[in-house]
Amino acid sequence: MEPIRRIKGTDDILPPESLLWQKLTSIIRKVMSLYNYQEIIMPVFEYSELFARGIGTSTDIVSKEMYTLVDKGGRNVTLRPEGTASVVRAYIEHSLGSKSPVVKLYYIGPMFRQERPQKGRRRQFNQFGIEILGAPSPLADVEGISLNLRILSEIGIHNSKLMINSIGDSNCRGKYRSDLTGYLEKRFDRLCGDCQERYRVNALRVFDCKNESCQIELRDAPLMLDYLCEGCREHFDLVKKGLEKHQIDYSINSRLVRGLDYYTRTVFEIVSSEIGSQDSLSGGGRYDLLVEELGGKSTPAFGFAAGMERMLLAWEQNSVISSSLIKLDCFLAAPKGIHLTQAAIIAEKIRDEGISVEVDLLGRSLKSELKEANRLNARLVIILGEDEASRGVCLVRDMVSSVQWEEPSPRLVNSVVEYISKI
Repeated sequence: MEPIRRIKGTDDILPPESLLWQKLTSIIRKVMSLYNYQEIIMPVFEYSELFARGIGTSTDIVSKEMYTLVDKGGRNVTLRPEGTASVVRAYIEHSLGSKSPVVKLYYIGPMFRQERPQKGRRRQFNQFGIEILGAPSPLADVEGISLNLRILSEIGIHNSKLMINSIGDSNCRGKYRSDLTGYLEKRFDRLCGDCQERYRVNALRVFDCKNESCQIELRDAPLMLDYLCEGCREHFDLVKKGLEKHQIDYSINSRLVRGLDYYTRTVFEIVSSEIGSQDSLSGGGRYDLLVEELGGKSTPAFGFAAGMERMLLAWEQNSVISSSLIKLDCFLAAPKGIHLTQAAIIAEKIRDEGISVEVDLLGRSLKSELKEANRLNARLVIILGEDEASRGVCLVRDMVSSVQWEEPSPRLVNSVVEYISKI
């Protein structure tokens, strides 16, 4: 019978890589706590309307990439392709704004997009992100970017590049849209099919296109930075000053618009040369209109999302970190399994003290057990053989220093705890 394989574009995260994921999520949570963000855990699927209204029907995500199905009740539901819309839905549904004027949330979890799998781009992928709801200040933008960069720094990614832009708001986009569509209209026939559709629905998103011929046509296109109203320009100036005061290097990318329709004012992206053509590590911006668009009260907001698989790709010392994360305090060997029951009881007592223990359940020879202890990177090996059991002792061996000693069985647990605590 042919074995069943995983679906294309998905991954099994196996040891030791799974230990890297644990390390990454622990770093994320540690940094989030430094900035007083609280974790939110949202459903993996939502009503499809949430993403159509929140992300925008003209986006590639909604028009091409969502996993959507009709449930038994005849309702359209979608596996979430991103996190912000779900967070905003929860913010409105649970009236979080009435409980605190500023709500700071973060999430970690899987997202789903039906796109062509390649390095750094999967159909099921993992993201973490933040949302700051209720804070109109440019300092909220700076804080979010600073937090993002701190996480990158904590995991050892120092060669990333921050790009920022402002895409204005409803006060200044009208004139810009008019001029941009006029510019594109003259070149419509030379645009790709996707950009022709973007022209009809949301002309700003033509800047998302990676098609080389479209990039050539856009070379002299008007830019939103030249159309900013006084409020948007002041906001952007304060974001830049805030980044400079935090000693955060940045470059202005006047063609950066991001791929989602809900953004206003500040947008940013962090890229790395470590991960090939899919070089974006994270991105986000301000979305002051989204809460109202989804049925809530007008609420300023800022957020970002970061791809965790891409971060691991950019983690320069992955192989070194993988091996160093595999750490076992003790390996309990009962050669040939003769005293395996007694070994299992001793192991439980040591675990009660918060020390990790592996017991050889296969009853192998001592030579094989020591080889397994080495593979598991165990610091101590506790040997309970026939000779040791007959004399009421265990042989303890430090696998790093090669020091070994006999320990009376009644004192073994305390001795191991004391020894491990000093390492």
